[in-house]
Amino acid sequence: MPEMKYWQRIWNDGGSVSRYTIIQIIAFAISLPYLLIINFRNWLYDRKIIASVKLPCPVISVGNITVGGTGKTPCVIMLARMLASNGFKPAILSRGYGGKNTKAVNIVSDGKNILLDGKTAGDEPFLMAKSLRSIPIIVGPRRIKTGIVAINLFGANVLICDDTMQHRQIFRDINLVLLDSHDPLGNGHVLPRGKLRESITGLRRASAFVLTRANEGQGKNKTIEQLAKTENIPIFMSTHTPKDIVKGDYSEQWPIAELKGKKVCAFCGIAKPDSFKKTLLDTGAQILSFDIFPDHHRFNKNELEKIKAKFIDCRADLIITTQKDGMRVQEFPEFSNMIYLLRIEMEFIPSSESFENFILDRLAIAQKIG
Repeated sequence: MPEMKYWQRIWNDGGSVSRYTIIQIIAFAISLPYLLIINFRNWLYDRKIIASVKLPCPVISVGNITVGGTGKTPCVIMLARMLASNGFKPAILSRGYGGKNTKAVNIVSDGKNILLDGKTAGDEPFLMAKSLRSIPIIVGPRRIKTGIVAINLFGANVLICDDTMQHRQIFRDINLVLLDSHDPLGNGHVLPRGKLRESITGLRRASAFVLTRANEGQGKNKTIEQLAKTENIPIFMSTHTPKDIVKGDYSEQWPIAELKGKKVCAFCGIAKPDSFKKTLLDTGAQILSFDIFPDHHRFNKNELEKIKAKFIDCRADLIITTQKDGMRVQEFPEFSNMIYLLRIEMEFIPSSESFENFILDRLAIAQKIG
């Protein structure tokens, strides 16, 4: 965790060259060839020297331009529900980051049953499967292959690709780019000097920008606003709203109001732990301890025993974590069954109507073109 905090300090320094440390100089030097390679690859795709493969049904990409959490998983879940409620048969395609899947095609959920655990599927696809019982979720390194399986095996007529902003092998009809309202572009540098995955110019490929955590952020970014204006890219504002808490084994569900006044021991291993902490405080919970682990951390028994001991010593009412972290403790049922998970959903400001109309209009055009 100290290493991650150090990188966060580097990435949040505003990009100034006047006070570079040795580490920053090295990181900047490494970022130059990385940027050159990424730019050249994008140049090949932009000029169709390398062609993206178009699948037989519309494809929606949900991605970002930075490393770290921008809320892709809540967005994918919200989008899948929206499409299903409008008569579509969506399927979700994911790389399955952190999972131990080794096959080309791994079916996490067939739309009826969850077929893989979180350790195999990856915590995000497993979380989606838990949240979307009627929608197929497929994991694999090549979205073209998993997309064909989704269409042929499950009759999907629209595909949602998770984290595919930079995955350009597959043609997408709608390219949603999520940006954290608080820090949409970092210090303006690419990895490892900054947290950009590619140059800011890559944002021109976006069909729409979705500013997440707008209730926590600092308003629209000037660079984003100017790009949206010149490229005619719509901007949608969204929040991550806490909905309820569920027991780790999903046997109990309580309204979010139940957290008010409760003494809690909290822990998480996500990209933006401060956001989770703020959400808990906003519910009126009293945080007695707050343990932070690296993003996508695989918990071990010793770590969980320490959290349990702290809970007992503090005489807290609840142990609570994020729903995503809850997926990574499922292999420890004794611990999983005693904790609670905070469930959040993506909501649009002031309403979802304009976003929904945008998606449906774009899909109608894609279906007409064929």
